[in-house]
Amino acid sequence: MTKLDSPITTTGSIPENAAGGVLHIDLDALASNWRTLRDNAGGAETGAVVKANAYGIGIEKAVPALGQAGCRTFFVAHLSEAIRARAVAPDATIYVLNGLFTGTCPTYAEFDLRPVLGSFEEIEEWAGFCRGRGQKRKAAIHVDTGMNRLGLTVSQGLTLKDRAELKDFETALLMSHFVSAEESDNPLNIQQIEAFQAVRSTLPDVPASLPNSSGIFLRDKPQYALVRPGYALYGGNPTPDQANPMKPVVGLEARIVQLRWVEADHTVGYNGRWLALSKRRIATLSVGYADGYPRSSSARGKSNDELLAGMALVAGRPCPFAGNVSMDLIAIDVTDVPESQVQRGDTVTLIGGDLTVDKVGRRAGTIGYEILTNLGSRYARTYRGGQG
Repeated sequence: MTKLDSPITTTGSIPENAAGGVLHIDLDALASNWRTLRDNAGGAETGAVVKANAYGIGIEKAVPALGQAGCRTFFVAHLSEAIRARAVAPDATIYVLNGLFTGTCPTYAEFDLRPVLGSFEEIEEWAGFCRGRGQKRKAAIHVDTGMNRLGLTVSQGLTLKDRAELKDFETALLMSHFVSAEESDNPLNIQQIEAFQAVRSTLPDVPASLPNSSGIFLRDKPQYALVRPGYALYGGNPTPDQANPMKPVVGLEARIVQLRWVEADHTVGYNGRWLALSKRRIATLSVGYADGYPRSSSARGKSNDELLAGMALVAGRPCPFAGNVSMDLIAIDVTDVPESQVQRGDTVTLIGGDLTVDKVGRRAGTIGYEILTNLGSRYARTYRGGQG
């Protein structure tokens, strides 16, 4: 974690000495990352994506910290998340990305939230609600330019200017989403920019938004009114072919509950998938997949194999996982750490230092996004900064 002078606070009902793991969250680094993204946004307003409980670090902590940094527009996935964000950001603009669920218009109005409309059916329902209330409430319209999940097709988007329903509400934002912006040379980026621009040109007076975290760093990024970073805010690398310009936000430590020697030709963990070829010292951590640490980080092979599996830092030394990650426990091989430097009750690093969230994701065969958003509720949590 970044060392700062800001005070550290512990939240939640789990004291650190009773938790199998401690999640350290640096809200000052979160705010610094937002400012870095703002400074690279070419003058566009910089929002913040705080879906999935602000990528696992907590909406109620992240939103105020970002607000103090200057963020005024937030994006969530679900209506329930938007209500939580509204509670701590009474004056912010809040969009709900996952579409307008049938019958939820009154809730949007009650909490002054904005749906992201991605179909003509949703547009019709929102327009009808606004018309019935006699209020031109605000919403975004999502045009799909290549993801093929949510949103109007490009051909539908080109007809928006002729839709009578748009007179019944205010289209506050026209948006789309990059498929592969982290791949700077992927031709899909240009194709999407061109498709979005075609729709944008038919509604020139509507503010537009396309760049996500990685899109902000594209060489030929489009200049629109608003950018929507997510992953980079939380320390993920938006430019994976270059050095990470972001500060780490999340660190994870796990407690050693037992140490033992395992003799040669003995196995560790469920199903005996990891074999000790020589006498090995094993430390067992009180963290597992029930805490959101991925089972795909399991080490399956022999103790001298170069395995793409989980890793911990023990007294600053990288130590590989040994065997399957189980529900509540992880075994690691600490043979190469001097016995005096690793004892029962010590904590080891699972995320932090050289074990960045991106590296942890790669070693688990997944992505850092999944690592962050899966971090569970059994950790003690400490927060640095964010106090204004």
